[in-house]
Amino acid sequence: MQIQVVKSKIHRVKVTGADLNYIGSVTIDEDLMNAANIIEGEKVQIVNNSNGERLETYVIPGPRNSGEITLNGAAARKVAKGDILIIMSYGIMTIEEAKSFKPSLVFPNDDNKLN
Repeated sequence: MQIQVVKSKIHRVKVTGADLNYIGSVTIDEDLMNAANIIEGEKVQIVNNSNGERLETYVIPGPRNSGEITLNGAAARKVAKGDILIIMSYGIMTIEEAKSFKPSLVFPNDDNKLN
């Protein structure tokens, strides 16, 4: 049997933009992506702490050390600039693998940058 477990988490980042006219996705500062072990194109779940919305999309890299967190396409309707988000991705593994697996957890500062 295989189960889904949290692989990566970027905890409490601030939305810096919302671009309704972009094709789709979430743009994330590449430094945050690397720290959280999230790759370009990876599916993520986004939880908006400010309004309770939840959505799934895929990741595209933003400029390093920019702090950028921009929701693109239809997802832009689910956020407002300044909203606080949790971004998570999941891995599929056996129960035995999951027992010893340690997720990559990132806790950025108020400017969405690594401490």
